[in-house]
Formats: sequence, structure tokens, C-alpha cells
Amino acid sequence: MANRILIVDDAAFMRMMIRDILSKNGYEVCGEANDGAQAIEKYKELKPDLVTMDITMPEMDGIQALKEIKKLEPNAKVIMCSAMGQQAMVIDAIQAGAKDFIVKPFQADRVIEAIKKTLG
Repeated sequence: MANRILIVDDAAFMRMMIRDILSKNGYEVCGEANDGAQAIEKYKELKPDLVTMDITMPEMDGIQALKEIKKLEPNAKVIMCSAMGQQAMVIDAIQAGAKDFIVKPFQADRVIEAIKKTLG
């Protein structure tokens, strides 16, 4: 069975880019969310194998959402996505339990490498 992935990003274009990379590599995108609060709801509903989470979003940012998801499911696998120059946020994300991070603009091979490594 294909690994089910939830994509979280406030930019529809970025979600489309990740969805494209994932589906071309045999992963199933089980859902999408455009902010942290929606990500938590979708996580509860869909129980994905992995989440790609943008850091900077309206309503609730990715780090807050990551912390909430980790409370629900301590073993949750979350990969953070951030634009260049957000190193401090990436460190916060890793400390909050993110498994890896990928930098925008996305490079397909880096995205797949991070996902394979995280899913084991």
C-alpha cells in the first residue's frame, strides 16, 4: 500500500508542486490543509503516514501545529518546509519533533530523499 501523505501549506501553488512530486514517485496524497488549525483537524481525520508542513502560515503556524499533532500522536512523522533564511525556525521545528526539513523552492530529489528517510 502506498504511503499516505498530508500536505500542509497556505500556498495552493506549493501544495500542487509537492502533490506532483509525491504522486510521480508513487505516494498517495490523502489530504491537504492550508493552515495549522486545518492541519490538526485533517491529521485526526485522515491519520496519514507522514505530513509535509509549511512553517509560515496564517491562523496557526507550522511549529504550533506540529506541537499539537505530536500531542495527539507522539510518533507522528512530520517534515517541515521552509523558505531560505528561516534557519532559526527550522531549529525550533526539529526541537518540537519534526523529522526533517525541506527548503523551498522544492527540489524533487530532496523531497523524496527526506520522505524515504523519515518513513524508513
